[in-house]
Amino acid sequence: MDAVGRVVLAATPLGNPGDASARLVAALTEADVIAAEDTRRGRRLASDLGVTISGRVVSFYDAVERERSEELADAAEAGSDVLVITDAGMPAVSDPGFRLVSLAAARGIPVTVLPGPSAVLAALALSALPVDRFCFEGFLPRKAGERRTRIEELTAEPRTMVFFEAPHRLAATLEALADGLGGDRPAAVCRELTKTYEEVRRGTLTELAAWAAGGVRGEITVVVGGASVDDVREARGLATADDWVTAVREREASGLSRKEAIAEVARAAGIPKRDVYDAVVKGTA
Repeated sequence: MDAVGRVVLAATPLGNPGDASARLVAALTEADVIAAEDTRRGRRLASDLGVTISGRVVSFYDAVERERSEELADAAEAGSDVLVITDAGMPAVSDPGFRLVSLAAARGIPVTVLPGPSAVLAALALSALPVDRFCFEGFLPRKAGERRTRIEELTAEPRTMVFFEAPHRLAATLEALADGLGGDRPAAVCRELTKTYEEVRRGTLTELAAWAAGGVRGEITVVVGGASVDDVREARGLATADDWVTAVREREASGLSRKEAIAEVARAAGIPKRDVYDAVVKGTA
């Protein structure tokens, strides 16, 4: 039996070919199969890098990802090195790649990565928002109702949040974020990262929504500040001492002891148990 090949996930430049790694250049030259989100853009990248592709180039976009993953896994299992590239950034991060990695892992096919450019990390670094803790939310749902529901789930998220968005939906998304998270929430819109017309707009969600209403072009990454302690308490219905007392009584009614209920409410509100205990004593006095 032939030796098993491998699947290689390679980060590609966000816009500036000069950001390509030496390992990416070598992989484009040597790979047996190159799975590209857009084959034309993949060949153009190779041309910009002065690379001559010798392997087979196949398309690997959302609509064909499921069936093509099987084909690519078969090729790797038969001994081919399969290089996966997207239009920009890292495969599998809001781009094709996840299904192939899962399939390869299940079959015991080696998978490796060529790290490099990332719109998520680049936008975080430029946002001027806290980056010690963050979460990536990808694209919000297109339908207004589903988008509103998803945003409601994030009202108590304390970490800085990163989103991708299409330029023609940016204004509506920023308005929805302002409505759901509060118009004064700090945020940044990063446009055309690493390209000639790179732009970073910082401000509140309300300010950025007003700016985007005039029309925006290019690749967009949105960074939004996390919820403050007060935001979290309000989202959890624990903004006041009366709220704490009500929450403790509800938990007692469900079967918890008073001590357990006070501890649970204190954790949810992010406050000392003594504060909740004092409020309960005062409320029952």
